[in-house]
Amino acid sequence: MIAQASVQDPPPASHDGKNLLELRSINKRFAGVRALGGVDLDLRHGEILALLGENGAGKSTLMKILSGVYQPDEGSIEFDGDTVVLDNPRHAQDLGISIIYQEFSLAPHLPAYENVFLGSELRNRLGMLDRRRMKQRTIELLARLGVMIDVTLPVSQLSIAEQQFVEIAKALTRNTRILILDEPTATLTPLEVGRLFDVMLELKKQGVSMIFISHHLEEIFQIADRVQCLRDGQHIGTKDTKDVTPAELVKMIAGRDIEHAYPPRRGGVAGDVVLNVKRLRRGRDFPEVRFHLCAGEILGFAGLIGSGRTEIIRALIGADAALIHEADFEGKKFSPSSPADARKAGIGLLPEDRKQQGLILPFEVGQNIVLSNLRPLCNTTTRLLDSGRCDAVAREFIENVRIKTPSSYQLVRNLSGGNQQKVVIAKWLHAGCHVLIFDEPTRGIDVGAKAEIYELMRKLTAQGVAIIMISSELPEVVGMSDRVIVMRNHRIETTLDDPEEITAENIMLYATGGHQTQA
Repeated sequence: MIAQASVQDPPPASHDGKNLLELRSINKRFAGVRALGGVDLDLRHGEILALLGENGAGKSTLMKILSGVYQPDEGSIEFDGDTVVLDNPRHAQDLGISIIYQEFSLAPHLPAYENVFLGSELRNRLGMLDRRRMKQRTIELLARLGVMIDVTLPVSQLSIAEQQFVEIAKALTRNTRILILDEPTATLTPLEVGRLFDVMLELKKQGVSMIFISHHLEEIFQIADRVQCLRDGQHIGTKDTKDVTPAELVKMIAGRDIEHAYPPRRGGVAGDVVLNVKRLRRGRDFPEVRFHLCAGEILGFAGLIGSGRTEIIRALIGADAALIHEADFEGKKFSPSSPADARKAGIGLLPEDRKQQGLILPFEVGQNIVLSNLRPLCNTTTRLLDSGRCDAVAREFIENVRIKTPSSYQLVRNLSGGNQQKVVIAKWLHAGCHVLIFDEPTRGIDVGAKAEIYELMRKLTAQGVAIIMISSELPEVVGMSDRVIVMRNHRIETTLDDPEEITAENIMLYATGGHQTQA
């Protein structure tokens, strides 16, 4: 008879005042370039430590050292009182150190329970997979997190949040004592973020220590006990969350005061209507929408996840089929059958997932910039691309958009998130687009780079470019929009034209239907 294996809980939090983890004077170089210079980090028993820093600050390198992917050139690691050398990820896992990356390491075609035990499968006396026991233990692990999921479903059929819980359950099979979460909320809805935080607090009660990496300062103040900042591969400071303000954190992260998070609105200078959507409907079960966009303005689209913001814009530019599509663009009938038609008209989309849909990561920066408009760069005689002309155009846009890159030949995958977003902007400007649609413009971008993107957006509108901005971040909508369209249940609930009306409270009132209760 095979005994049922019990779910092993982590040891209770220690009260001896000692740290669970201490990293001392960690140095790491790649090809002679310093990635980390003498970094210290302490992690206490049963705490949530937020690790902050701009892209390229050294956060990922430090976490890969802690998880055994890299080995430090200099420095020491002390875990639970013992000095350890983490030779590889398996060694770190055996000690109880697990990391959940932003891109999950799950097999999408396998059921959830097989993913949880992938690499550490349970077997019966005959050496065959004991699927019944793995299912039961997975259910128990998820129950420990307060989560109910059909563990027999392939993970490809689970939501992003549910996949994240499967990753956490997978970590718990290794008796995890330190859990590293790298940008875990980047693709979650607000409700899913709340559920994840509930799970994190439950793990904290059970004695698990966590390192939480996020660019969202409001999340840090919600969940973290302490916060540590890195900048240019160096330790800038560590503070109790209750003893620090958002402005102080921004200064620690960026190395400078960002006095105004959002550049001021230009105010009352919007030009003529460039896009007039008279009737647009995605399908029979969806209502028609109508709106207009003026030159030199930022028109924000706000609403809860699932309200239809992105879907409406995709139908507008021909990325999704529309049942009814009646619109004028610059006085002419506009009914594109594909995004290519929209680009030819002068409309460019900066998608939410810039890495998958906006860029070709193995290509160079310059290649990405010129790719959408190659004809003018061809030799008139041979009709082949003129490489010298391509490089000159790329360098011009790199300078104008202020892309931080060693050269136009740098692979775009090696740039930070903010600079990758600038490459997408440069691509559409080179294509002659004067209407830009930003879908989640600063997702996955650090606070310093966000300010640069906002300044660039204002600079573009000053030049007459019209911008549609879809964002789930209310402060971003309020701070950047000249007008705001609030959507609910795939319909336009209201348009806020007066800057005095563009507040987080008003937007949420219409996005949730609260205005109907007040009426």
